[in-house]
Amino acid sequence: MVAKVSAGRAAVTGAKSKTRGQVLPGLVWALRFNQDGAAEELAVDQPIAEHLDSLVWLHFDLAEAHASQALRSFSDLPPAAVESLMAADDHQQLQVGDGCVYGAFADLVGGLKRAGKEIGFLHFAMTDRLLVSSRRHSVNAVDATRETLRQGRKIKTVPALLWTIVEHIVDAVDEYSEDIAGVLDEIEERILADEPSDERLTLGRIRRTTARLHRQLVMSRSLINRFECDVSGSSATFEIPSKLAQRLDWLDSEVVALRDRAHLLQEEVTLKAAEQTNRHLEVLAIVATVFLPPTLVAGIFGMNVAGLPLTQGGYGFLWSMGLIIGASALVYWLLKRAGTFGD
Repeated sequence: MVAKVSAGRAAVTGAKSKTRGQVLPGLVWALRFNQDGAAEELAVDQPIAEHLDSLVWLHFDLAEAHASQALRSFSDLPPAAVESLMAADDHQQLQVGDGCVYGAFADLVGGLKRAGKEIGFLHFAMTDRLLVSSRRHSVNAVDATRETLRQGRKIKTVPALLWTIVEHIVDAVDEYSEDIAGVLDEIEERILADEPSDERLTLGRIRRTTARLHRQLVMSRSLINRFECDVSGSSATFEIPSKLAQRLDWLDSEVVALRDRAHLLQEEVTLKAAEQTNRHLEVLAIVATVFLPPTLVAGIFGMNVAGLPLTQGGYGFLWSMGLIIGASALVYWLLKRAGTFGD
């Protein structure tokens, strides 16, 4: 299964022969890297075949109707790699074969200023001189990488470019985790201050997001571990940054901690809501108990039967009101003596 990328030149040559004089539909941007590693942007509305002898990064938007046609023009890429670039799969993969490394990484959907909470997938295929990437939604990492290259970062190999993109994926998740931690801090402060608010919906969304991030981080770590085993003993071009796996492990532990914290806060909010409901029910029960004797008295004197007391005298109403007030006062005193109202 292990293969070196020396066959990648043939892929570039094949792509060049099929795209000569053609504009590639769905191409979002094209970057060419000089010998010193500096990036130069190419016009996407012009043919790029003449630039494919250099190290090139082509990024496609799969929402474009004819983007798949452009991706199929890279005929010397393995069919599995081409299919991976066009796939609508919602899972990550990292494969090596036929002189090409291809797969998909999970990333946060969003832009440069702020990553969103939804997860998208960046598909890619790379040889020794070419990186082709594609996406269906605007993901954070590729935009961040492009901005970094604009600011002067130099890239001399395609794998280095790929791992730079992956590092930006990790950075985006790390930044988003900090935002989640800030939200949890605010919720915790409100809970401790007994401020009336129901945060169960917010905490539920946070738990769902952190659970999804945890699954994707575990998968990324597993793919990188397997990738290291697959390419062991092959070209040094496949070298993976030493701290990348450590960052993934550390970030996953942070996300799990946030998930557990959100769970505990959600339980605490639920308990406080239950306590508040119980207090309301207690008040209703006390009110009902206090007014039960007056209701009984009013019910007795409201019966339409003969022989009712106090109906003949001129002070019957006052006596009945006295009975009602006295009965209510007696019940209130009994409840207070029993400690129902607290200290």
